[in-house]
Amino acid sequence: MFNLSPDTPRVNRRRGRYAASVEPTWTLVAVLAGAVALLALLLWIRGGRGARGQRRGEWGEGRAETILKRAGYRIEGRQVPAFWAMEVDGEEVEVEARADLLVSRRRRHFVAEVKTGGRAPDPTYPRTRRQLLEYALAYDVDGVLLVDVELGEVVEVDFPGLFD
Repeated sequence: MFNLSPDTPRVNRRRGRYAASVEPTWTLVAVLAGAVALLALLLWIRGGRGARGQRRGEWGEGRAETILKRAGYRIEGRQVPAFWAMEVDGEEVEVEARADLLVSRRRRHFVAEVKTGGRAPDPTYPRTRRQLLEYALAYDVDGVLLVDVELGEVVEVDFPGLFD
């Protein structure tokens, strides 16, 4: 009466359509493979953004050196670390900052922070302002410079009373 060989699709009598018979094991394998593929894609995208950002930063720093030299500054150091101590709940902790460039002009020494795109080149932008203030405190310099690579400008940022 009925041919129920394994190759014959089964009729779903409620809906009147053919229902695919897939074993639950293969469904689970397919779902897990899809999740792994999605996770790999997300990690690749996230890593790619970081690498692109790093390349942009390296390009910006190279361009900033040219801008600074044209403005009469001499490059003294690149990616120069500064170490200092702070206390957290009475315990001394050593911390580090890393300046993009150390430069000098007319016997004055500066930390130069290089910024590209968006709001970052704005010295009043909170993240940039805090970074510049940290550099002013951490490095033994006469001032802090903000280099806007996109506009090709060098801005000296002063914190009144800090260098007096």
